[in-house]
Order: sequence, then structure tokens, then C-alpha cells
Amino acid sequence: MGHARDSRYAARSQDDVLRLLAAQPFAWLVSAGGDDAASTPLPLRAECDANGQLVALRGHLARRNPHVARLQRDGRAQALVMGPHAYVSPSWLDDRTQAPSWNYAAAVFDLDVAVSEEAQDVRAELDALVSQMEAGRARAWALDEMGERYARLATGVSSLRGVVREVRATFKLGQDEAPFDFAQLLLGLQADGEHALVDWMRDFAGERA
Repeated sequence: MGHARDSRYAARSQDDVLRLLAAQPFAWLVSAGGDDAASTPLPLRAECDANGQLVALRGHLARRNPHVARLQRDGRAQALVMGPHAYVSPSWLDDRTQAPSWNYAAAVFDLDVAVSEEAQDVRAELDALVSQMEAGRARAWALDEMGERYARLATGVSSLRGVVREVRATFKLGQDEAPFDFAQLLLGLQADGEHALVDWMRDFAGERA
């Protein structure tokens, strides 16, 4: 069953959406409809304004990707982000009359996308993405280490900026479970190795967890 419009599963604030995108930056960019409909999996970054409000998503595509031409013709697109998710089994519960379910965190971003092949835009996007993904690594890599190879790579890349028109996020994380059932579900998910989902469930549950 879908829960996208169920207020029980809404983001508590924009911070939940930003956290989801930071934890799961690899998304689907989808341009639906028409003979040139296109979908591309790609990493996306959040761009916030001076007040910390999400204003755009940034990323890059291979120039040979037909999706680039579609976006140049029609910039309307959606970014689909699927965070941690898992099957929730009634086998973990003492109350075996409960139905199975699926817990998850996900978001849809409606975008107006502009594509650029300007060298400075491509460089800025690739450098920002690398900096984000390499942060905290023991031997963090930097774009400059590519040397002359970078110029050859960059000629095949287009950067993109998608102005965010609307965000629809769903965080179905056990909010409607009774406390005892919730605790048993956490144990079952932990035993299955679904630690990222358990962390999200605990965070949303607060003191109830």
C-alpha cells in the first residue's frame, strides 16, 4: 500500500530530507513522457541558500547520454531517492495476527533542470561531489590528483542544476506500531542486518525507542 500522502509518515523538517539525500545521494533522474523519455541513475547533491533552505539539486551526466538532449528540450524532471528499506516480518512478533509490511525512507523532487557544458560549471560540480564523497576518508582523494587526465574526462561531462519545485517525502518507520511491537521489530531488523533502517526508526521514535 502507498503512504506518500499519509501525514503520519511526513518529514519532521527539511533536515530529514537533507539527511536522506546525503546518506543516499545516488538517485534516479526521470524525464517522463514523449518519444525521448529518459531515466538516468546518478549522484545528486543538495544546494541550500543562505538561510539553509533547499533550493536545487546538482549533479552531472555524460554528454553522450540522450537524457542531456531531453533536458535541453524540456527541463521538467523528477529525482527519485530511495533510502534504507526492508521487509518487516510478523514472524518477529508475539502477536502473529499482524500483517507484514515494508519500512522505508524515500523522497521525490520535482525539478526544473538546466544543463551546462561550460568548463567552470563542470569543474565546480565534479570537485564538489568528490569533496563530499571523500570527506572523512583516511587517504581522501582530490580531483587535482588526476592531473592532465581530468581535461580529457571533463570534455565528456555536462553539469546540471535542478531548481526544486516540490518535495514529497515518506518516512514510514514504525510510527504506527505499539511500543512492545516496535521493540520486537527493531530486534528482528537488527538480526537481519538492517542497521541503517533501525537507526532511522530509532531516531524518529525518540524516547519511545
